Amino acid sequence: MTVSVAPPARAPAIPAPVLSPIDRVSGVIFGLIMALTFTGTLSVATADRNEVRSMLIGALGCNMAWGLVDAVMYLLATLTERRRNRAILNEVRSSSDPTRSRDLILQALPPVIAATMEPADIDGIRSRLARLPEPTMSALTLADFRTALGVFLLVFLATLPVALPFAFIGAAHRALRVSNGIALLMLFLGGYYLGGHGGTHPWRVGLGTMAVGVLLVWATIALGG
Repeated sequence: MTVSVAPPARAPAIPAPVLSPIDRVSGVIFGLIMALTFTGTLSVATADRNEVRSMLIGALGCNMAWGLVDAVMYLLATLTERRRNRAILNEVRSSSDPTRSRDLILQALPPVIAATMEPADIDGIRSRLARLPEPTMSALTLADFRTALGVFLLVFLATLPVALPFAFIGAAHRALRVSNGIALLMLFLGGYYLGGHGGTHPWRVGLGTMAVGVLLVWATIALGG
């Protein structure tokens, strides 16, 4: 008679970090708004090439700085969340209170899924978690830094389509019109993509995102941003 032996349980691996569609579009929109706060304050009636150059340097430098800040904050948030998840897993495995373990598991699940779970289902998850070996390290990985680089590039590269017309079009007023047109189109496309991702009306979300983006730019300029 052959006796089958179940393979040993593997420690839960850290999934490769992936930016959600909302994160990607939000990064682009944030970069656009930051760039527009520079182009929107340029006086096209009196601006000379030196002022345009200073505006371009300021817009690129500002978005580079904020892209770096966003990338670092992403790494900190990822590390904190990973350590938090490991702490929850350890508490679920070591707790002698079934009610406390169920609460922790439910809190870790999306609300829609948690609402469908029966106590027996949660106890089954708790039992399987208890049989897992010690989880892998919760430190940052190379994949995390690659994703952080993507966060930086999203914010920084969003500046280029808005700023480049000033580098190639000599007339400042014409460059501003082209720049604003590109920015409005990018805001609309970002909202359109979010609308399709969220299962709503893409055109409405696109137009709404474009309008909100313009209002945010005006508010930022008015507040001295």
